[in-house]
Amino acid sequence: MARILVCDDSAFMRMMLKKVLIDNGHEIVGEAGDGMEAVQLYRQHKPDLATMDITMPKMDGIQAVVHIHEENPLARIIMVTALGQRAIIIDALKAGASDFIVKPFDAEQVITTIKKVLAS
Repeated sequence: MARILVCDDSAFMRMMLKKVLIDNGHEIVGEAGDGMEAVQLYRQHKPDLATMDITMPKMDGIQAVVHIHEENPLARIIMVTALGQRAIIIDALKAGASDFIVKPFDAEQVITTIKKVLAS
């Protein structure tokens, strides 16, 4: 079981991800609706892993990853992205993201990616 921070500006997407994670035995330590909140909650909760939407208000997901990695170079962050954002995914991985999942995601894809990242 991992302690996970869920970051997405869409309350619906957060709810969907939380359900998949909780149904698979993970604990949700917090949820952020923008990048600044994501950085603050990461600092506060020190989760095992975070899911991070790329497009968010105040600070996008890539900037949030950069800030989190400055404080914790070992942070495990999985980017959540819409289809067709390959260039942005590459930027996110360069910024320190561990992996990514594509929306609309299926539960199996999410859990497989989380297991892979937690094992690394």
